Amino acid sequence: MESLVEATSGAVGSLVSTTILYPLDTCKTKYQAENRSLLHTKYRNVSDVLWEAISTRQVVSLYQGLWTKNFQSFISQFIYFYGYSFLKRLYLKKSGSKSIGTKANLIIAAAAGACTVVVTQPLDTASSKMQTSEFGKSKGLWESLSESTWTEAFDGLGISLLLTANPSIQYTAFDQLKQRLLKEKTRKRSSDITSPEALSALSAFMLGAVSKCIATCITYPAIRCKVMIQSADSDENSDDKSQIKTRKTVSGAISAIWEKEGILGFFKGLQAQILKTVLSSALLLMVKEKITKSTWVVMIALRRFLFKTETRLKGS
Repeated sequence: MESLVEATSGAVGSLVSTTILYPLDTCKTKYQAENRSLLHTKYRNVSDVLWEAISTRQVVSLYQGLWTKNFQSFISQFIYFYGYSFLKRLYLKKSGSKSIGTKANLIIAAAAGACTVVVTQPLDTASSKMQTSEFGKSKGLWESLSESTWTEAFDGLGISLLLTANPSIQYTAFDQLKQRLLKEKTRKRSSDITSPEALSALSAFMLGAVSKCIATCITYPAIRCKVMIQSADSDENSDDKSQIKTRKTVSGAISAIWEKEGILGFFKGLQAQILKTVLSSALLLMVKEKITKSTWVVMIALRRFLFKTETRLKGS
């Protein structure tokens, strides 16, 4: 029951945050997917993608692939929160301990994330292709999946599994920053009070945001390569099939970025990625916390209703 409530509230939270931030996500993804030299680049920054949509009267196209993205986001968050909650309870039951340690928590989170990635990778690839298509030319989910082979549907799976390490990096950064801040506070205390220092709500929020930014910066080259691998083929490059095919591999994406954009190309769109990631995490957790109690009430009411219905059927 607890796992189901966590999964449902997390999935709904993801659904809301994805919908609200989708135009930003589309602009960011299209900007990341472009791989050209500085002189021939189409988008100078993320805002150029937005102005293109406005100037061509394709503002609605900023939402192309929204249904697929929401479907993928809902399923992935449901599987992740359900898997995490289930594995956590299983660990506590097997170990006999009342609380879970940091290392065990990170391992469980990584395992839940890896399972989620494997199951939802085809949907992730399809949504990326739909987002990076030319405005007004995006294909539907079934068409995107049916025109690709199973191998192509799992493009970027290796990088996606690698990116499950992001929470571990974030937690490590948060813990290090927290220890430094608490040490500094302890030094400034004039009294000999032995009670442990604790972070204020504002300090915890700020450290959480900073640690998330650090984790994003470290893993961003992999994020950029993943977007390029999963992006739709541009009509302007349709004559260079061999180059496009090569770019769909990790080594090919790295080579293409290095040759055309240099070392800074691996961090193209980083600011937009950080903005979207921080806002998305904040919205997801906020909505999740708000609806958890409501989800509990609904689940309990539903279970009572099903129990009464079953009792009546047996009685008749």
